[in-house]
Order: sequence, then C-alpha cells, then structure tokens
Amino acid sequence: MTFVRIGGVPHHVVTEGSGPVCVLSAGLGMSWFDWDPVVPRLAPYRTVVRFDRPGHGLSAPAAAPPTAAGEADRIAAVLDALGHRGPAVVVGHSIAGLHAEAFARLHPDRAAGLVLVDSSVEEDPRPSRTTAPARVLGAVLCAAGLPAALGPAVRGLAVRAATVRGGAPRPAPAPVRTDPALVRRVYRTSRVLRGILLENARYGAVAAELLALRDEHPLPPGLPVTVLAAPDGSARWERRQRALARRLGGRYEAAEPSGHLVMRDRPDAVARAVLDVRSGQEDA
Repeated sequence: MTFVRIGGVPHHVVTEGSGPVCVLSAGLGMSWFDWDPVVPRLAPYRTVVRFDRPGHGLSAPAAAPPTAAGEADRIAAVLDALGHRGPAVVVGHSIAGLHAEAFARLHPDRAAGLVLVDSSVEEDPRPSRTTAPARVLGAVLCAAGLPAALGPAVRGLAVRAATVRGGAPRPAPAPVRTDPALVRRVYRTSRVLRGILLENARYGAVAAELLALRDEHPLPPGLPVTVLAAPDGSARWERRQRALARRLGGRYEAAEPSGHLVMRDRPDAVARAVLDVRSGQEDA
C-alpha cells in the first residue's frame, strides 16, 4: 500500500504493470478498487496508476474544496511523486472526466491522450456559492453514526443503481466482486461521507471553471480523445456525449450494454479505448 503526500494530504496510490503510463480516476464516491476489472486488461501493456482523491478511498480528507485547476494539478503531482514525468493517458470517469480534461488543458506537455468514461457534461453549470450546507449535513450525519451503520449498504445500492438501468440487468463479461472487507473499511468512515458531500457541493463550480478553461487553454493539437459513453437507451445523453466528443475533437464510442459504471460493466471497452491511443508515449 502506497501513500504520497500532495499539498500536505496523504493520497492512496496503486501502481501496477509496465510500459507507457495511464492514470485511472473514478467518479464521485468511487474508490481505486472500482477499476479492478480493467487493470488486468491493461497491466501487461501499460503502467497503470490509480489514486484516490482526498476524502475518497483511503486518502485523507481534503485540505481545501476541489477546483478544476486543483484536480488537474493533483493528477500531475501524483505522477511526479511516482517519478512519471513523461506524457500519460488520463482516464476520467464521470466527474473525473472534468478533471482529466482540465489536466490536458493545463498540462498539455504531460497529456498523451484522454479517455472520458461516461463523463459528466454540463453545458450551463450553476455553481453553488458555498459548501457550508454540505459541511453541516456531513457533521449531522456523521454525529448520528450513519456512515458506520449504513455506509457499505448505501455504497452497494449506489453501485447496483449505476450498473442496472431501466430495471433490466446489464450483463458484464465476468462477475465483479469487490472484497466486502475493503468496502467496509472505506465506506464506514465519516471521512468518505464528508469527502463525497464536499466534492458534490463543488460540482457546479468545477464544471463552470472547466468551461472557462476551454476558452483560455486549448487542448494540445492532435491529442487523441475518446468519449466512451453508456447511453443505455437515452437519446439525450447520447447526444450530449457526442457533442462533447465533437467539442474536444475526439471520437465517440458507445459502451453497450452498460450502465454508468462502465469500468465494471464493460472493462473490455475501457481497456481497448486506452490501448488504442497511439501517441508519442511509445517513442518517448
């Protein structure tokens, strides 16, 4: 188990495999082990870096509310701490898709490619002015003992809801089994509940900041970008994901069948999207 200190905050990091580097960053409330089905498909060909953002997984609580620039810098700092100073393919799921894009815009020399996995898309974000309500709610829920009592169960319900839509099961290539002891270790803590609430409260602000970055910081010319979406019958979601691909000059690919947790439902599609990236990584 490895921890690196970034901005004074210990971050849990897992590195496996060899070859060109790719970074996997999961969505709101998810942990490093949610990428478990993908890693065996990548590790023979890539150095796979997974990390938990502050207040997620096994990482310590955040020292400050998240920002788009801060999350971009966090990815760069994780790579630096591990000694990976060359370009990396960054894979961002859900809200982490915003962070991955910000990384490519603010650290263009470090970006070998982007894979946005059912990424968050906000055309007209509405930032919250304060995180105070989220902090108060977190304090109340933690004082009532809800994380210890219900955290793992809520996590299980959230995963099932994200991998099963419309009431119909979405078959995965193989059963996805997460060690219950790990789930309890992570989701029974007040630290993770507070981290989820804080990141969610800042969601609109991070999305708005990314829109501003698009105007000020273009993506590197020719950067390979794949938008891997799970439309699951939603024409509106598919239109928005296709529009994101066009906006970034990338390609759109549908992961079907799949729910929002594409890395669990279709790990083969995620791995293929990463391995398909052809860049200067291989020549570096």
